[in-house]
Amino acid sequence: MKIPENYIEINRAAWNEKTAVHVHSDFYNLDGFLAGKTSLNEIELNLLGDISGLKVLHLQCHFGQDSISMAKLGASVTGVDLSDKAIETATEIAKKMNVSAHFICCDVYNLPQYLHEEFDMVFTSYGTIGWLPDLDKWAKVVSHFLKPKGKFVFAEFHPVVWMFDDYFKNIGYSYFNVETIIENIEGTYADKEAPIKNQTISWNHPLTEVFSSLLGNGLEIKSFNEYDYSPYACFNETEEFEPGKFRIKHLENKIPMVYALVATKK
Repeated sequence: MKIPENYIEINRAAWNEKTAVHVHSDFYNLDGFLAGKTSLNEIELNLLGDISGLKVLHLQCHFGQDSISMAKLGASVTGVDLSDKAIETATEIAKKMNVSAHFICCDVYNLPQYLHEEFDMVFTSYGTIGWLPDLDKWAKVVSHFLKPKGKFVFAEFHPVVWMFDDYFKNIGYSYFNVETIIENIEGTYADKEAPIKNQTISWNHPLTEVFSSLLGNGLEIKSFNEYDYSPYACFNETEEFEPGKFRIKHLENKIPMVYALVATKK
């Protein structure tokens, strides 16, 4: 599988464009967030537990809403993202809300060059690992920054979801990480009518790859769950069957849409 050398630059440009749209979208509801609404969902809140007083590293934080939400729960949070536009926005929002959260702009794999601390918890969620070609390198970074007995909390869209075409009619992609997926996309999941066009480069990661990368880098899986819904209406053909819970209408509850796990460092 050939990995384009410039995939980080291509994806950074795409996420800079997306961020400019996302900040003003109903999807991210920044006005509601500034007024006090948390951006964290029930799935991850249950896994995070009481994080007051903990040092938390948030990988691939986008423009910082979850990082700031965790800081408001009493954690000392460092958020990381490859998009400079997203990190600038996160820093501005934290300052406006008078919340102490620190943000770093860099690719996940390069983070050990920029950050020299250990954390009680590493957190990442929803649409993150698909932008990374090598999960062993990712898990090495997670393990590197965790204190012994530190906790890794991870919620992600299920790899079965990424097998389908955009309208969930046909299988378009392999469940396994056998190809680099290069797409030219109009709009964005947060605003499908947004007047932007960009190229993205991504990869599918089966659950085997997730588990083996974590286990191979000194982490123990403590819990794992799969969910037949998404907390976001970010896909085509979705319907809200309960408040804040979305499914693909014609697939009902027949496919897993999200999984979540907790692992600890040995």
